[in-house]
Amino acid sequence: MSHFTCINCDARFANADIQREHYKTDWHRYNLKRRVAQLPPVTAEEFQQRVLSARSATETAIEEQQMSIYCTACRKQFGNQKAHDNHLNSKKHKEALARLERQQTDTDSVSDVCVKSIVEPRPHPALAAAAAGKGRLAFAERAMQVDDDDDDDFEDIEEEEIDSDEWDKIAENPLTERDCLFCAHQSEDLVENLKHMSITHSFFIPDTDYCTDIEGLLYYLGEKVANYFICLWCNDRGKTFYSLDAVRKHMVDKGHCQMLHEGVALAEYAEYYDYSASYPDHKAGMDIDEEVVPDLLDGDEYQLVLPSGAVIGHRSLLRYYKQRLQPTRAVALKKSDRKLHRVLSEYRALGWTQTQQQAAARKARDIHLMKRVQSKWQMQLGTKANKLQKHYRAQVLI
Repeated sequence: MSHFTCINCDARFANADIQREHYKTDWHRYNLKRRVAQLPPVTAEEFQQRVLSARSATETAIEEQQMSIYCTACRKQFGNQKAHDNHLNSKKHKEALARLERQQTDTDSVSDVCVKSIVEPRPHPALAAAAAGKGRLAFAERAMQVDDDDDDDFEDIEEEEIDSDEWDKIAENPLTERDCLFCAHQSEDLVENLKHMSITHSFFIPDTDYCTDIEGLLYYLGEKVANYFICLWCNDRGKTFYSLDAVRKHMVDKGHCQMLHEGVALAEYAEYYDYSASYPDHKAGMDIDEEVVPDLLDGDEYQLVLPSGAVIGHRSLLRYYKQRLQPTRAVALKKSDRKLHRVLSEYRALGWTQTQQQAAARKARDIHLMKRVQSKWQMQLGTKANKLQKHYRAQVLI
């Protein structure tokens, strides 16, 4: 009887080396997780069957994700089986199917209503342009290759990326500078094509004054639309399309006949623009890649003066910077009794005597007393008549 066993898997081994190798297997890890969950262990044959079934289920799920179903009756394409099943129960599909059956009966031809096909993922336009030796990525790769000529490993990797079979499937751009991006119209030259897209589809090239290669920009946009079926405005953020007509119809119907020229999308078209002329300190023959040395900052221990003139104060002076002083506010002077004495002296000069002052004060006290008595009697009267509420409404049914 062997002394080398595994309690979790209920297995015995001939020596210690086989036992240690068993502890590294997925079967042993799986039984450990089952033991934590208080489940019985499984045998090696049963574990192998579960692995094979899980792999087949994963492959089936991947195939379903890549599967595309096309409805011949309605001429629509669906990305998954569930959307296609819901479409089969719709009223429009049933009407289109009836029309298709009548047409097939008249012409004595039979065709499948639903066609399934596997859609292969397409590479990003920037990667495809780099593979063709165009675009910013290809330029960066060539620059890195020049800097690292002595690195043989890097060169081998670069050759593998460029010579990969994945790039052989990339088709040439079917749209030229005379072809419209949004319809099948073909103009005589580039200017006529831009005029057509501007009048018919309201398309315009943003920042035309700073665009250095309009022909190259239109070729790149045509490559995105015709080869990779990408909406110019959605830009890989919206619905996936599988034909040139589908992406054109989407852009025309949704009003997406314009370039996304903001945010992160600006870097995609950086090769075709040059904004150096818009810099405030731009000069003729100026090297835009030259390093700029900022001006020295001025200030002292408690504040810092920027080159623009703005002042940054120290945090210890925060209570003073928070003050909001109004320059138009007048300063309140201390009250003085000199004006009062001056007015009293003028009154005395006009015949105002001490007796008249006492009589005026007595009259003021009498008026104040009469007001208090009047308010008291009004309170008593209001209490008796229940008129304490000014806006009282009788609680009666109206």
